[in-house]
Amino acid sequence: MSITLNHTHDVHARSWVESANATGADFPIQNLPHAVFRRAGSSEAFRGGVAIGDQVLDLAALVRLQQLDGLALDAAKAAAQPALNDFFALGNAAWKALRHALFALLKNDAPVATVQAVRDCLVPQSEAEYTVPARIGDYTDFYTSIDHALNITRLMNPDGDVTPNFRWIPIAYHGRVSTIGVSGQRFHRPMGQAMAPGAKAPTYQACARLDYELELGVWIGTGNTQGEPIPLERAEEHIFGICLLNDWSARDIQFWEMAPLGPFLAKNFATTISPWIVTMEALAPYRQAWTRPTSEPQPLAYLEHAANRESGALDIRLEVWLESEKARKDKTGPSRLSSTSFKHQYWSVAQMVTHHTMGGCSLNPGDLFGSGTISGPGEGEAGAIIELTRAAQSPVTLANGEQRGFLEDGDAVLLRGWCEKPGHARIGFGESRGTVLPARG
Repeated sequence: MSITLNHTHDVHARSWVESANATGADFPIQNLPHAVFRRAGSSEAFRGGVAIGDQVLDLAALVRLQQLDGLALDAAKAAAQPALNDFFALGNAAWKALRHALFALLKNDAPVATVQAVRDCLVPQSEAEYTVPARIGDYTDFYTSIDHALNITRLMNPDGDVTPNFRWIPIAYHGRVSTIGVSGQRFHRPMGQAMAPGAKAPTYQACARLDYELELGVWIGTGNTQGEPIPLERAEEHIFGICLLNDWSARDIQFWEMAPLGPFLAKNFATTISPWIVTMEALAPYRQAWTRPTSEPQPLAYLEHAANRESGALDIRLEVWLESEKARKDKTGPSRLSSTSFKHQYWSVAQMVTHHTMGGCSLNPGDLFGSGTISGPGEGEAGAIIELTRAAQSPVTLANGEQRGFLEDGDAVLLRGWCEKPGHARIGFGESRGTVLPARG
């Protein structure tokens, strides 16, 4: 299940792109995540790129240089397209071939002629704009943090527990693809029906309880044939990589409409992802044992495998920041709201993939999963503001003295993520940023 560590994970490796060697940089040579970009404000075609330091390596330009051959060249041609679906479909061998070839081209011991040629393929990230990196056929949003689930349940019933099925299956619903946007997305506060406490009829209104949800996006690489489930021990072979994902939520609309089916208007107005996809190979050093307390129900056989127990968890550190309109105008910067790790999730990404296909569902290259809100067990680890403020009963105070129970117009929410571990390089995910605009209704 897990990828074997190799020379691309060497903590001592350095790039001739000096910004990639800076302490705390998101995109050292050990990372090499993928995105789709063009120069901002230009009429250029979008094409695939790879992050190195503060630059984007333009794969379309690189292909024309004839610095690659064989499977790496085939992979680069697919990864240079305006959408990464064809690259995803090539599978693990091609993904690895390209990563290793780019690592060699960007390493500080590359031949001088190679460095001179490849340098011309770099575009500063400050001059780039991004788009959703693949044609997303289907989007499934999971609900897999027991800490988040318990926090939400106990807002309504202090002695309550999660629904019985939560501990047995990775719960999910199918979301809306058309409103998934890349970091920088700006959206209007949604309109919908809400039922006030004690009221006899709902009202149509702008959402009064707008929330964010700290999640990861899981990009499907190779798919499966309809009716042929993906076994747990093979599940991660079908995952290309991971990004940041904000599943915005209209809580007052959600609580009224969810009985009996589930989220609808409360979730379909916007989802914001980071442009960069960190590959599963880059994440290999940050694997941990996936554990389930003995006091909890253990997974059924199809969701159980020794490899998942050994290394199914990912220690991806995550933070939520909020920048109010006032803070933006005053240039005082955003305020950190919470921090946690993905390692606390009740179900692993492999279990999500396997369960999704058990009934016969086929996955396709470019399908996207949301991990579900990521909350940890400690104080300050809530992945949504409804948890953090106990549904606005205990508002949070921002660095400039403003308070928030839920999000206000003009608020920008920033998600950040990274991995670090002694003996290995720190790698990052960049940023997912979305901004709330006033309702149109």
